[in-house]
Amino acid sequence: MGTTLDTDKKVGNRTGRPNYPADFKRRLAVEACAPGISVSKLAQQNGINANMLFKWRRELRAGLFEPTTPALLPVLVQPVMKRPPAPPPGESGGMIEIIIGDAVVRLHASIDAALLQLVLQSLRP
Repeated sequence: MGTTLDTDKKVGNRTGRPNYPADFKRRLAVEACAPGISVSKLAQQNGINANMLFKWRRELRAGLFEPTTPALLPVLVQPVMKRPPAPPPGESGGMIEIIIGDAVVRLHASIDAALLQLVLQSLRP
């Protein structure tokens, strides 16, 4: 309260529309979220339009401001799955492979007709 933040506003590509740095927007939006703060007075103290500060506050609450530091996400590395070995000579090696998104369905030549019908029906949306 009563704090004036320094900003290096850059002239935008249109007359009268400055581009404020993201850090400046974020700091004012955080301050505007404090209990008991007058958003209009805060905007006036920093020489910006109150509606603009209300907008920045809404964007902050909606999570639209990008974080200042990149976030690291956990990664799980799994070994590559290998294809099953080819059937030995003399056995029927016919196979149908159906790939839908991340799912892979392999149907061998010796599959029962009822089971095939059940698998195909389960693939329907």
